Amino acid sequence: MKQTIGKELLLGQKWSALSITEPFVGSDVGSIKCTAEKTPDGKHYIVNGIKKWITEGAYADYFVTAVRTGAAGAKGISLLLVERGEGMTTSQIKTTYSTSAGTALVIMEDMKVPVENLLGKENEGFGLVMRNFNHERWLIVNNLLGQTRAAVADTFLWAKQRKVFGKALIEQPVIRNKLATAVAALESVQAYNEALTYDMIKDKDGPVGQRMAGPIAMLKYQTTRMAWNVADDTVQILGGRGITRTGMGAKIEGLKNYAKYAAVYGGSEEIMADLAIKQALKSFPGHAKL
Repeated sequence: MKQTIGKELLLGQKWSALSITEPFVGSDVGSIKCTAEKTPDGKHYIVNGIKKWITEGAYADYFVTAVRTGAAGAKGISLLLVERGEGMTTSQIKTTYSTSAGTALVIMEDMKVPVENLLGKENEGFGLVMRNFNHERWLIVNNLLGQTRAAVADTFLWAKQRKVFGKALIEQPVIRNKLATAVAALESVQAYNEALTYDMIKDKDGPVGQRMAGPIAMLKYQTTRMAWNVADDTVQILGGRGITRTGMGAKIEGLKNYAKYAAVYGGSEEIMADLAIKQALKSFPGHAKL
């Protein structure tokens, strides 16, 4: 498949989407319902199911799709590369975040997929999905950090030029406190991100190693919490401009929307916090006591 579709994907001639989430299955990937059953001759899978909130799903040509090929639970999941075609319908879902993301509902009815499109081994797709999440969560973090920094910068500039009761807004102690809190939180998460990125590069198993899953989950949790708090304060400082999609407050309004979006996709905040602690417990010395 690398030879047949790799080039067109890398050149931007075709688009791909990760198709995991379903209408009633999100962070609990092991519970997916979408099925893939082999034909009697063993040459194809017949795929049936619904995927929802699929980023780029509205215009993707290929869908890396989590399907159930075995028993219930995580050990019955496989990954298939499904090409858009007969049996697939997609419809775009309007979100507050971005229409260009192409978030979509994807319906597959009796789709015929060659067995050669199986990624990895049958019933071992869950592990591949989890390994991919490390990269996805790290990317979400860095996108969010960039947006947060841009929003804080614009807020600082606005506070310097906005005149309130005869003096600049930034001369109000409460405004300086909000800015200080935002900058301190942003820089602490930025430092954590840089340290963790270094670990991802140097870890013997690379960025997809099991050891990195917990720390990356914690990083995402901390980043989305920080960004939401910063978004709240920057909107308050900008006032009406902070909830306007154009003009001086555009980056602040964009952060407000993306911060909450990032707190949900790629693993919700609650799941991220839980995963981080569970992973820490695995390496916690059993004999340790106060």
